[in-house]
Amino acid sequence: MVENGKSNCKIYLSDKAIPSEKHAATESQKYIYEISDCKLPIINNIIMQNKFKSFSKLTISILVLGIVFINSIFAQSKTQAELLGFDKGKRILILHADDAGMCPEANESVENYLQNGLIQSAAVMMPCPNAEDFIKWSIENPKTDVGLHLTLTSEWKTYRWGPVSDHINVPTLIDPNGKLWPEVPDVVMHASAKDIETEIRAQIEKSIALGWNPTHIDSHMGTVFGSPEYTRAYFKIAEEYGIPAMVIDLSNKEIVDKFRKIGFAITDEVVEMAERYSLPKLDDFTAVPKGASYEEVKENFYKLVRALKPGLTEIIFHPSITTENFKTITHSWRQRGWEAKIFSDPEVMKFFEDEGIIFTNWIDIMRRFNEGQNEK
Repeated sequence: MVENGKSNCKIYLSDKAIPSEKHAATESQKYIYEISDCKLPIINNIIMQNKFKSFSKLTISILVLGIVFINSIFAQSKTQAELLGFDKGKRILILHADDAGMCPEANESVENYLQNGLIQSAAVMMPCPNAEDFIKWSIENPKTDVGLHLTLTSEWKTYRWGPVSDHINVPTLIDPNGKLWPEVPDVVMHASAKDIETEIRAQIEKSIALGWNPTHIDSHMGTVFGSPEYTRAYFKIAEEYGIPAMVIDLSNKEIVDKFRKIGFAITDEVVEMAERYSLPKLDDFTAVPKGASYEEVKENFYKLVRALKPGLTEIIFHPSITTENFKTITHSWRQRGWEAKIFSDPEVMKFFEDEGIIFTNWIDIMRRFNEGQNEK
C-alpha cells in the first residue's frame, strides 16, 4: 500500500495479477487493485480504469506524487469558512466591536449592540478603567461572545493606562510616565518578547479570575504583529489556553501583501507560524472605513463588503456613544459615534440581507472546529 498521509489517499498494490493474467509482476512492477480516500473523484476513476494493469515502480511513484500534489492543491483551495462547514462561495462575517472596557461610553454602545443581537462579537481591554464593569455585564449575559482585546499600548494623550501586571514584572512595557507605550513602534523599540508574554498571560488570568472565560483573543492596534517574537508568544498562549486568537490564513500571497503594505511584520517566519497554528483562522480581516460624514461611512462600508471574497472575514469597529467626556478622550469621537449606530441602521440591515451575508461569531467557530476535530 502507498499512502499519502496529508490527504489520506491510499493506493493498494499487489505482486500478483488478476486470475486471467498468467504471469506475476516482475520485481520492478506492481499491480494496482484498489484506491481509497482520494479527494478528487476523477483520480479514483482514472485509477480504477487501469485496475490490475502492471506499472513500473517509477510510474507508480510519479502517480503518487501527482496525487499528493493534486490533493494538496484541492485542500488549499478551500477557504477557512468551508473548512468550518460553511457553504462554498458564501461571505461569512463577524461584526466585532473593539475597545470595550475603555470607558463608560464604549461599554454602553457595545452592550447595546450585543444585547440586541445587532453584532456578533466584542473584545474588552483589560488594563482600562471600565474593563471590570464590562466583564461583570458579560457574566450577566453569558451567551454573548466576548473576548479579550489584548492591550499593550496606551495611545491617548490624557486618558491613559498601565499594564495589568505589576510594573516590576514587565519593565520594558512601561514608558517614562508609568503607562504602556503610546504607539506600536515604541513597543517594538523597547519591549521584550518575555514581557509581552507575561502581560498577555496576566490579562487572560485577570479575566478568568473575575469569572469570565474569554471566547477569543485579539490585539489592540495589532501590537502582537509588530514583531515575529511577539506573534510567536501570541500563538503559543492561544494554543496553550485553547482560546482561539484572531489569526489570518497567510497561505494567500494577496493577503500577506495586503498586511505587509499596512506595516505589519508578516515575515516568512510568521507565515510559517500561521501555517502551523492549530486553532481556527480567518480568511480575511478588515475594519469599518472612515468617512467625512455618516452617509459617507455607510457608502464606504457597502463598497468594502461588496468587494469581499467568499470566506470568513472579521470586520472590526470601535463604537462609543458621544458625550462631552468622550470628546476629551479621543479625536476620533465623531467616527466612533457613527459606528455606534451603523449596525442598527435599517438600511444597513437590509443591505446585509440583499447581499446574502451570513453571520457567525467565535463561539460558533469553535463549536464547528471542535465538531470537525471529533469527526477526524
